[in-house]
Amino acid sequence: MFFRRSKLPAPERIVQDPTDEPALPQRLSPRSPGEAIKPTVAPPPPERPERERSGFVGVVSGALTFAVVIAIAAMIGITLFQRQVREAGPLGADKVVVIPPSGTTEIAETLKREGVIDHTGLFEFAARFGGRPALRAGEYAFKAHASIADALDTIATGRQVQHAITFPEGLTSEQIVNRLNDNDVLTGEINEIPPEGSLLPDTYKFERGATRQKIIDLMKAKQREVLNQIWLRRSADVPVRTPAEMVTLASIVEKETGRADERPRVAGVFINRLNKRMKLQSDPTIVYGLVGGRGTLGRGIMRSEIDRPTPYNTYVIEGLPPGPIANPGKAALEAVANPSRTKDLYFVADGTGGHAFADSLEAHQRNVARWRAVEKSRQAPPDAVDKVEPGPDPAVPGRASAYAPGGVPGGDGAGSTNAAFLDTSTPASRAFDASEGTRLDPLKNRSYDLGSPKTVPSLAAPTPAPKGRR
Repeated sequence: MFFRRSKLPAPERIVQDPTDEPALPQRLSPRSPGEAIKPTVAPPPPERPERERSGFVGVVSGALTFAVVIAIAAMIGITLFQRQVREAGPLGADKVVVIPPSGTTEIAETLKREGVIDHTGLFEFAARFGGRPALRAGEYAFKAHASIADALDTIATGRQVQHAITFPEGLTSEQIVNRLNDNDVLTGEINEIPPEGSLLPDTYKFERGATRQKIIDLMKAKQREVLNQIWLRRSADVPVRTPAEMVTLASIVEKETGRADERPRVAGVFINRLNKRMKLQSDPTIVYGLVGGRGTLGRGIMRSEIDRPTPYNTYVIEGLPPGPIANPGKAALEAVANPSRTKDLYFVADGTGGHAFADSLEAHQRNVARWRAVEKSRQAPPDAVDKVEPGPDPAVPGRASAYAPGGVPGGDGAGSTNAAFLDTSTPASRAFDASEGTRLDPLKNRSYDLGSPKTVPSLAAPTPAPKGRR
């Protein structure tokens, strides 16, 4: 049986226009039976809207870029600035410069004028923006080749030059005030002369421009502090009833000897005499009774002045005078508070700078005789200020005094604590040096480091030495 093959119609050929987009794979849709498969075109993908660039983001981005550039430039500038302010300056040697109260510009000009810096503008910029404290007026010491940073640190921290003034033990309050007034680094006036014995002799440091009254107040405060401490640890058998009496006796000890190792023993002599109700017979009390706070006669004591009644003359009065005759130092106060425990009642210069002590009149007179021999062997200048009036024969027993030869009426016969029994028949014999504080005093109105022999002026012979300091 033959079947005739029927011809199916040929499928349509899709001719694609060359300008069209390439056809995507077609998804076949359901068809009915006998229907030819026709390819379909897939829909194009949805278009994405173009993201619009925000204007704010652009501004921020530009600002950050600018900030980075500025930061880099600032770091470079700071590095160069710090390098310049720390470079060595032009100053060739250490120098002290006084900075007056003024502004930053004036300070910079002063430093440039003094050769400390080269660039005033750089100094001002560093002073204003360097984070340092405000600059202070004063007197400053700048090291050689100090940088601008060094100069700023010196002025901002206030490390000013320290000056010093020394008051030797035994000066009166009036003499101390005179020294302060003659110091041209200090300023201001002293309200009044302080009470005798209320100032503590010492070396005091201060800055330029400090007031004189400030030094006085400091000396008073230190004296009260030291006196209170020593008074609390005094010996119970010391016959002084008040701190004021202790200062009075210490001032006499101070004027009698300048040797530290002798002060307790000299104090012991006076303590023993007080306990025995003997007159102290201290030569410096005669001087103070005559001239007061001036503290010096400028000459030796005359024989007629020894028995002249004054409230301070311990050849006349019994016990302590009514107040101190000078400002004693700490060592003299300590000596009175805790004196040497001896039976000594007398002392006389021994010719070596110290004293010979004795517990009886006979031993004392032997010591005096030896001192006479020393005195006779010394040559005195014709213009010596320390001379005494001729008097009776000094060999007559009586008071062993530097100024009152033996046999003077009114003597107590107990002997004396004085430093010399002078032969007044020798016109050039030495007596107590009363030139302290006058034009004859080489230490007058001067400040020295008394602990250094290089700075203390030598008392060339034949300048009389203070009593007890020979």
